[in-house]
Amino acid sequence: MTSPLLIDGRTLRLEDAERVARDVSVEVRLAPSARDAMNSSREFIQDKVRAGERVYGVTTGFGRLAEVVIAEEDRETLQLNLVRSHAAGAGDPLDRPAVRILMLLRANALARGHSGCRVAVVEQILSLLNAGIHPVVPRYGSVGASGDLSPLAHVALALIGEGTVEHDGVIVEAGSALARAGIEPLRLEAKEGLALINGTQATTGLGILAWTAAMRAVETADVAGAMAVDALLGTPEAFREEIQAARPHPGQATSASRLRALLEGSEIRESHREEDPRVQDAYALRCIPQVHGASRDVLEYVRGVLEREANSATDNPLVFPESGVIVSGGNFHAQVVSQALDFLAIAVADMASISERRIERLLNPDLSMGLPAFLAHRPGLESGLMIAQVSAVDSLAECRVLAHPASVDSVTTSANQEDHVSMGFTAARKARQAVSCFEQVLAAELLAAAQGLDYRRPLRSGPRVEKAHETIRRNVLPLQGDRVLAGDLAAIVRMIRDGDFASLATEGVE
Repeated sequence: MTSPLLIDGRTLRLEDAERVARDVSVEVRLAPSARDAMNSSREFIQDKVRAGERVYGVTTGFGRLAEVVIAEEDRETLQLNLVRSHAAGAGDPLDRPAVRILMLLRANALARGHSGCRVAVVEQILSLLNAGIHPVVPRYGSVGASGDLSPLAHVALALIGEGTVEHDGVIVEAGSALARAGIEPLRLEAKEGLALINGTQATTGLGILAWTAAMRAVETADVAGAMAVDALLGTPEAFREEIQAARPHPGQATSASRLRALLEGSEIRESHREEDPRVQDAYALRCIPQVHGASRDVLEYVRGVLEREANSATDNPLVFPESGVIVSGGNFHAQVVSQALDFLAIAVADMASISERRIERLLNPDLSMGLPAFLAHRPGLESGLMIAQVSAVDSLAECRVLAHPASVDSVTTSANQEDHVSMGFTAARKARQAVSCFEQVLAAELLAAAQGLDYRRPLRSGPRVEKAHETIRRNVLPLQGDRVLAGDLAAIVRMIRDGDFASLATEGVE
């Protein structure tokens, strides 16, 4: 049994967010300090309303209709209408981890205590999350400003017992799922519909899933690169610590360190140290630290953006009891997240590009230092891994298309009230897909590199590279003749996503 995760709106880690997203057994609770902060802001907003003050989205309409004053007897209806009207998403539903992380992040943002809603609202989100009741959230419907309105509205709909949810793998009506779990539908009070849908949590949630997957992939890329270096009789001299210290970018230093550790003790390297006339390798081998390292630095920047955003109040208006104000602002605008996720897509596209070039060197007999064409046992009669590269190139091409930024686009909405938007949800979707494409390319490189190492037997690589080779061979047999490769590639992708290679790269690293 794992201990419950406490949320307070300030200390959520990305790794914990992903854990909740992927593991329905993780219980999430509201921290006592968050209850106090939420109660304070709720009391403050109620005082303002009782005093007859005008508060956006509480005593007024929304967006262009902010000038319309709402009568007291209609204010609960206003919140209900907001949730229903904004649940206007389209397309296939988001997957379960995406919905779970969205729910967690919205609860965490409200827990910060600047939204003016009751503790009961967060408790309702956590009740559904802990019960494994997941709202059906369509894939499209947000421009990443005024919050991820439609995706969050579909979550809010389930809280009040409307719409549909996924529970135990079955799509059912939300009301019946709540009833079976003994959960009463939430009745929205003033400000609470707005607080539930006005935020960046769909963009940020998908972004976190993209980032965590990208981190496993970049560690895997170092493993694949080390395997390829030895399979191609390359030299690790370019990975020396002195070279990295002369250009002290932290990501470059980390990748070089990983490569040195992976290749340490390689018999293959020693076999050609003296007689090899080459002074240096091609860039796809020699510049691995510089290319992978640049992406590491990008991912470190993206981590900072996502972690700050995951622990931010991103709705509107915000309540500040200590300052005595309720203020309309723009924290719902996801530009900072959108740009970061576009940058992530660019970084993984570049890593996919250099990975594919290593595949080319492994399969091309003019470049592979004596390996058979396409790593086939009987080239000509057999195609070997020829089409595995073609598949990787297709994934690479999509990766490059996905690297085009969404954050530079903006389409005015809401009668010109929302006249600059971030397209953050678009950036998040394509960042996640770009990482998936990168994983496909890496799978082809690992498949080829493992086969290349088989041809170097009886010589062995460094112990860590050999562990990676063994990891592949537990699931994928050596190629001894043409066979269907789709299952082999899929198996390696699963290992990448499970972190099997990332754990080898980081073994013993603080």
